[in-house]
Amino acid sequence: METSFFNSDIVSYVIMPILIFLARICDVSIGTLRIIFVSKGKRNIAPILGFFEVLIWITAISKIMQNLDDYINYVAYAAGFATGNLVGMIIEEKLAIGIQMIRIFISEKGMELVTILNSNGFGATTVEAHGAKEKVHLVYTIVHRNEMEKALEVINAFNPRAFYTIEDVRAVNEGIFNPRRQNSGFPFAGILREWRKGK
Repeated sequence: METSFFNSDIVSYVIMPILIFLARICDVSIGTLRIIFVSKGKRNIAPILGFFEVLIWITAISKIMQNLDDYINYVAYAAGFATGNLVGMIIEEKLAIGIQMIRIFISEKGMELVTILNSNGFGATTVEAHGAKEKVHLVYTIVHRNEMEKALEVINAFNPRAFYTIEDVRAVNEGIFNPRRQNSGFPFAGILREWRKGK
């Protein structure tokens, strides 16, 4: 009897809260990625993520409903939710999915920066504009997020004091991109392509 009671306590107060905590991390992480994919217009991926998100959530909430007297499950549920948000954002940053636009403001040598960006595999366009005190050159370049760091290195090497802004781009039609680094919108597309070649 004592052994059975002891094992029951372990399940109720240790194993079950841990499982709820991990389940919440999984479903919230997936939910965070789903929202990001929806915002980027990835309609083929978001429904799949939504299916698994809800499936895991139903499993976790059903366990809580079966153990309403165990308040430690509530703490595990809330802690898993908070941790899942953080994990989801970290995963999204590591995947670096999407396309972004860099808008650079420089006082002169706009075409020179365009040439340098082009030589590094980035398409760029420059236009002249009027600032508060003088004429400026606006240089636009569209890059994949996994190439953002390299693009900023090129810009900062050209002018360490250059002012620039970065914005998300939902979609592009045509442009100059490095074919080897293009992001297809699905993180494991490269692996799938290699698998298909081998068949």
